[in-house]
Amino acid sequence: MLAVGAVHHYLIKIGKRLQASLVVETAQSWSTHHFACLVGYGASAICPYMALETVRHWWSSPLIQNNLSKGKILPMTMENAQKNYRQAVEDGLLKILSKMGISLLSSYRGAQIFEAIGIGEDLLEMGFRGTVSRVGGLSISELSQEVYQFHAKAFPLEAKKLENFGFVNAMKRGEYHLNNPEMTKLLHQAVRSGPVETLHGTSPDGAKAQQQAQQRFDLYELYRQFVENRPATALRDLLDFNSDRNSIPLEEVETVEEIVKRFCTGGMSLGALSPEAHEVLAIAMNRLGGKSNSGEGGEDPARYKIFNDVDEHGISAGRPHLKGLQNGDSASSAIKQVASGRFGVTPEYLMNAQSIEIKVAQGAKPGEGGQLPGKKVSEYIAMLRRSKPGVTLISPPPHHDIYSIEDLAQLIFDLHQINPKATVSVKLVAEVGIGTIAAGVAKANADYIQISGHDGGTGASPLTSIKHAGSPWELGLTEVHRVLMGNKLRDRVRLRVDGGFKSGWDVVMGALMGAEEFGFGTIAMIAEGCIMARICHTNNCPVGVTSQQERLRQRFPGTPGHVVNFFYFVAEEVRHILARLGYRKLVDLIGRSDLLKRRDGVNVAKTQHLNLEVFTQAPVTSDRNWLNHEPIHSNGPVLDDVLLEDAEIATAIQNQGTVTKSLRIVNTDRTVGTRIAGKIASIYGNSGFAGQINLNFTGAAGQSFGAFNLPGMQLTLTGEANDYVGKGMHGGEIIIKPPAAVTYNPSENVIIGNTCLYGATGGTLYAYGKAGERFAVRNSLGKAVIEGAGDHCCEYMTGGVVVVLGKVGRNVGAGQTGGLGYFLDEDGEFPEMINPEIVKIQRVSTPAGEQQLRELIQQHAEHTVSEKAKTILANWSEYLPKFWQVVPPSEKDSPEASVAVVAVAM
Repeated sequence: MLAVGAVHHYLIKIGKRLQASLVVETAQSWSTHHFACLVGYGASAICPYMALETVRHWWSSPLIQNNLSKGKILPMTMENAQKNYRQAVEDGLLKILSKMGISLLSSYRGAQIFEAIGIGEDLLEMGFRGTVSRVGGLSISELSQEVYQFHAKAFPLEAKKLENFGFVNAMKRGEYHLNNPEMTKLLHQAVRSGPVETLHGTSPDGAKAQQQAQQRFDLYELYRQFVENRPATALRDLLDFNSDRNSIPLEEVETVEEIVKRFCTGGMSLGALSPEAHEVLAIAMNRLGGKSNSGEGGEDPARYKIFNDVDEHGISAGRPHLKGLQNGDSASSAIKQVASGRFGVTPEYLMNAQSIEIKVAQGAKPGEGGQLPGKKVSEYIAMLRRSKPGVTLISPPPHHDIYSIEDLAQLIFDLHQINPKATVSVKLVAEVGIGTIAAGVAKANADYIQISGHDGGTGASPLTSIKHAGSPWELGLTEVHRVLMGNKLRDRVRLRVDGGFKSGWDVVMGALMGAEEFGFGTIAMIAEGCIMARICHTNNCPVGVTSQQERLRQRFPGTPGHVVNFFYFVAEEVRHILARLGYRKLVDLIGRSDLLKRRDGVNVAKTQHLNLEVFTQAPVTSDRNWLNHEPIHSNGPVLDDVLLEDAEIATAIQNQGTVTKSLRIVNTDRTVGTRIAGKIASIYGNSGFAGQINLNFTGAAGQSFGAFNLPGMQLTLTGEANDYVGKGMHGGEIIIKPPAAVTYNPSENVIIGNTCLYGATGGTLYAYGKAGERFAVRNSLGKAVIEGAGDHCCEYMTGGVVVVLGKVGRNVGAGQTGGLGYFLDEDGEFPEMINPEIVKIQRVSTPAGEQQLRELIQQHAEHTVSEKAKTILANWSEYLPKFWQVVPPSEKDSPEASVAVVAVAM
C-alpha cells in the first residue's frame, strides 16, 4: 500500500500519472479492506497471489476433498473456488463503494476517502499525501522495525501454518480484545451476586444490607481493575486525569440515583436481540430513570403497559418469559429510533417515546442502512416490521429521504409535530468532518446529538461492516464539542456518546471531552448474559441474547436486576472518581478537557509519536451557560394547533364522532394533520379510533402533508403538495387533486413531490397527477394510485400495493422484497425501467389480480374524478393488457400476498 501510494503521488508530481496504470502483485492483500485501500490509493488491478494460493491449498486439503466426494459441499473445481473468492472480494468492494455513495470503481480509484488513525507525517507525505491523521503516529523507521519483525517470524521454516492473531475472535496469543472471556466472567460474577440497591447512606435492612452491597461492589472492583490495567487499546487509554482540586469525601458527591439518569443503552433492535434481551434492557433502564434505545425495528404495543400482576417469583402472566420483574416495571424503550427504513414506525410507537432518535449514521456501519439477516426474521419480528419471515431486511441508507440539512430539519420538525413532548436526537458516526454536520444538526433544531464510535455492530452486523468503519468516539466527540462551542451552538443541543463504554472511568473521560449522556451497548448485553460468542448474525447465540430461536431463547439467563446492578456499579465508580478529583457533580466536569493529560508509563508498541493535543486542548471557558438547554425546541404555532383548538374537532376526537372542516392551506403549512394523528394515537393507539375526521384543504401544502396519518382521518387537498406526502402514514386516506377548472392535463403534470408514502404502514393515497422520485420507498402496507412517477419507484418495498397510471423513471423495484406494483405501459418502455436484481414483471393474468387493480382504479376515479382513470375503466379490455405487474419472487405470483401475510400476522 505504501509503495502504491508513493508511486501514485510521485507520478502526479511529475505530471505523468495519466500515462500509466498501477498493477499490484502482492501476498499482503486478502480482505476487502486491503483491496479497497489499494484501489483508493491508486491501484488499477491487484493480483493477490498468496490469497489465491491459499484457496488452492484449501481446495486440495483431504478434508475438503472428502466433503466434495460425499456431497457435503457444493461440487466445484479448484478454478471455481478461486473464482468464488474473487467474486466475494468484488462484491465486498461494491458494498464499500455503495456505502460511500460512489457508483463507479474508477471514481473510487485514487480518491483517498480514508482517515488515518496512528500514522505519522513522514509516512503520509511519502505515500498517503492529503489523508487526514489527527493524532499522528507511526514513522517510517518504526514501520521498518515492524517489517523486520514480520520477516523474522517467517524463519526458520518449521512453522506448519500461519499464526492466527484473533482479528475477529479473541485468541489467547492473539491481539487484545476489549471484550474478552476473562472480562466477561468477572462482570457476570459481579452483577449476579445479588441486588445492589444502595452503596451509600441507609437502606431498609440497615448496616447489614449496606455491607452486602459493598461486598458486591468489591466484586465489581475486580472487573474494574481488569479493564483499567488492560494494554493500551483505545485512544482514551493514553490519557489520565489531572485535577485542579483536592479530593473530597465520597459522601459529598451526588448520588448514584442522579448519575444513572445520564446512562442509556445502545440502539440495538428487536430482531438483532431476542425479545427477552431487548425487554430486560428496557425494564432495567426504566427502573433506573435512564433510557433504553429501541433500535430500528419497532416495538410490540403490549410493551407500553405497566406491569401490575407480578407474583412473588418475579413473573408476570403477560410476560412469562421474563424473570425478576417488579410491579411498576415497564418494557417500553424511552428512546424510539426512527431509522431511514422506518421499520415498525407508527404513530402509537412515536407517541410512547420520551425521545425519538433519527439514525443518520451508525458506528458499526456508516453509510449503510440497518441490516437484519433473513434467518433472524421470525414471524414475530416480521409482524413488527410489516414484512415476511425469512426475508433479509435492509433499511435504505439515509440519502433516500435526507438529501440535505434542510431535509433533516423537516424530519425533526415532523417528529416534534407528532409528539411535542418528546425530544429528538440525531445519531452521527464519529468520523472526520462530523463537527460540520453536527453544526447543521444543531441549527436543524435537534435536542440531542448522538455520537457513535466505531465499536459496534451488536446483534446483526456482517463482519465486513464492523471493521474499518468509523473512528473512535474520542475523536468524534471532541470535534463536535469544539465546533459547536466555536460557533456558539453548544447551548442548543445535548451531546450523547457511545462506542465501547465499559466503566465509570470511560464515563468521566467522555464527560471531560464534552458529553452529557453516555451509552452502553455491548457491555449492557454482557451484563444481561452475553458471552461474546461472536455469532450474533447467525441466529445461533448459545445463551439466547441475539437469537430468535425458541430453544435458544429459553437459555437466556438475564434479569433486569443484573443490568441495574451493572449501572449502579458504574455510577458508584463515577462517584469515587469525582471524589478523588474534588468535584461534587458530574455536570461540573463536562467539557473540562483541561483536566486531561497524557498517561504516565503507557508505551504503545508500534509508535511513540502519537499527538494527543486534540483531546487536551479542546475549548474550555469559564462561562458554563452553554449547559443550560431548556426549554425543548418548539415549532411554534402551526395549522394543526388551530385545528385542535376547534371545538368540533376536539369533541369528535374525544367522543369518537364525525366532523368535516374546509380551510385554506399555503406551502408554509408543513406536516399538516400530523399533530392531530398524534393526539388520536395517544388516546386510542394505532387503530382504536372509531370516529371520522374529514379535512378538506384548498391551496398548496408544504412538506409532509398527512405524515403519520391514522385510520379515521381523511385529508383531501385541492391543489398541490410538496415532498413527503403520507410519510409514515398508518391509515386513513389522503386525496390530492387539481382544481376543477385547470386547463392543463393533470395526468401529465406533477402534483406531489419526492419521497412520498415513505415508510408507510397502512392507509391509501390517491393523487390525480404525477409523483416525484422515490415514491413508496420502504412502503410496507400502504396502498396508492398515482398517474406517473420519477426514478426509484417502489424501492425497498416490503408490502402494500402501488398502481401507476402513467410513465415512471428508472430503477423500479430496487430492493423490493414484498408488495405488488401495477404499472400502465402504453408505449412499451416499462420493462427497461425495472431493476431486475430481485423483482420480475408479468402481465395481470389472474382474476384476483385483475379485481384488485380494477377496484383501486375505480376508487381513484371516485375520489379524484381522474379523467385518465375514467378512460381506463371505460375501455378496460383494451387497457388491461397494457398493465405490468411487478412481483418480488417471494410473492410467488400471488396478488393477495402483498397484504395478506402482514394482515394475518397482525
